[in-house]
Amino acid sequence: MGLLNLFVHLNLKLLFKNLLFLLLVVVLFSCTDKQENDNQITWIGGQIINPKLDYIVFSKGGNEILDTVKLDSNNFFLFKTDKITSGLYNLKHNETQVFYIEPGDSLLIHVNTLDFDESLAYSGRGGKKNNFLMYLYLTNETENLNLPNWYQLSSTKFTRKIDSLKELKYKEYKAFTSNNKVADAFKKAAIANIEYDYFIKKEKYAAANRNNPEKLDANFFDYRKEINFNLDEFNFYYPYYRFMNRYFENLTFAQFDSTAVVDRNSFDFNNKKIEIIDRIVTSDTLKNSLLRYNAMWYLLNAKDAAEERRFFENFANLNTDSNQVEELRQIFNITVKLTAGNTIPNVDLVNTDNVVQDLLSVVKAPTVIYFWSGASKSQFKNINNRAAELKSKYPEYTFLGINTDTHFKKWRQTIAKMGYNPDNQYQIENLNDAEKRLLVRFKNSALIVNKKGVILEGKTNLFNANFEQLLLGYLNQ
Repeated sequence: MGLLNLFVHLNLKLLFKNLLFLLLVVVLFSCTDKQENDNQITWIGGQIINPKLDYIVFSKGGNEILDTVKLDSNNFFLFKTDKITSGLYNLKHNETQVFYIEPGDSLLIHVNTLDFDESLAYSGRGGKKNNFLMYLYLTNETENLNLPNWYQLSSTKFTRKIDSLKELKYKEYKAFTSNNKVADAFKKAAIANIEYDYFIKKEKYAAANRNNPEKLDANFFDYRKEINFNLDEFNFYYPYYRFMNRYFENLTFAQFDSTAVVDRNSFDFNNKKIEIIDRIVTSDTLKNSLLRYNAMWYLLNAKDAAEERRFFENFANLNTDSNQVEELRQIFNITVKLTAGNTIPNVDLVNTDNVVQDLLSVVKAPTVIYFWSGASKSQFKNINNRAAELKSKYPEYTFLGINTDTHFKKWRQTIAKMGYNPDNQYQIENLNDAEKRLLVRFKNSALIVNKKGVILEGKTNLFNANFEQLLLGYLNQ
């Protein structure tokens, strides 16, 4: 059994556990009347195991919402539309994955959120194509985990190794397209997957050897001549989008001496980067998307308010999407107030006794403030465990966990079940207000403040490599 067939076989076993539901859906699809077939009605149905939310979102291009579909009492969903054109779409349920669909397809999706990507399986009309794309995705992820082991090789040997990986995928692709009738749009997506994942491997090797440019042979970057900056339909497709970000990162690093220590979070680096993107990318859709991503990155890591303002103004002049500019303006309005020296926004919190207290009244010592949500069990366990570990090393600090959910009883039950110290756990009283003043929605975001609530480090992360150095540094001031 080939790798692709094995992948499909193992994943579809999960799907058949819900045979009754699938049979009902198949009957429903088969009973669709002739008029609906003529109008190219498309169905998307399935089940979410261990759901994190009570809905699933389908979108085109990452931001063009098709519909938000509710899960029923058994976590099944069913979506019907006549607005589908052939191509790639997003499904989002706490995590996001890309799928391919054509008008008239009747696609069944099965996913377990405990192992989202690995459990994702498709069946029905359109299922085989999506299982093939998932096979490519998971293969790429595995290869990229192992890639650093080859960075010490010469560029010629490295290229030879990844050439062989690409060739294997093309053999699978040719076998699949020979045995299945597929549209040109699907072929274009599959080829982009293979090619741009290959390209990003080359870019990663170049980045790893930035300080040793002599390792790169004269023809190493020849593939860059094949880059297409006009693939609007792939502006949210992970192999294409990831490559673009890595490519422009490398172009920006090339503006500096190869022996220099470069801070990729600095104003100079990020401002150069968005200007390079603006100069090279010809597609407005792709350009705006890349500008947005990189502006978001910078604003969430910037330390100087004046430089943040200069950067945002430049971004706003380059980006032609007014919605994206407004979105980033709101982020900027938050981040610029979270720079060192400002007082922490005084949002209202609720303690486990359901008593409202403002944030400044809770801060009585040097404090690390971090945020978590019950929507991701692994994330909230990891961040609270990390806080406990740091507390044992740095008892001078209070570690304040702020929950961003809106279900009070469920939050309090989690606190009790996990054995967290209720004296240092709070829930936000008014989430809409807090979202306008704090970075509550960004995973693992944290702040360090002094006993008066003055910000020492406004945009950091408990898992940053230098986080303990920051804690020690502020204690010694």
